[in-house]
Amino acid sequence: CAVRWLCFAALLCECNPPARAAAGRQHSLFIDAEGRLSACGDATDRAGLLGHGDEVTRLNTPARLPSPLGERAVSVSAG
Repeated sequence: CAVRWLCFAALLCECNPPARAAAGRQHSLFIDAEGRLSACGDATDRAGLLGHGDEVTRLNTPARLPSPLGERAVSVSAG
């Protein structure tokens, strides 16, 4: 998927590249070395899939998911 490669390429340009990644059919999830989770992709037919609320249906570059309590992700999977 072209969107997936755009997402991954954008993350590699960051100073803290992904330590773990998972890919669904139209979305990707990434965890950096600090345990911060990012998502990108196309969720036009599944509102909320990207984790940024129902109104966000497409992200061409990874966007960090909020962690209000400061939790750190240790693993990720996508289906």
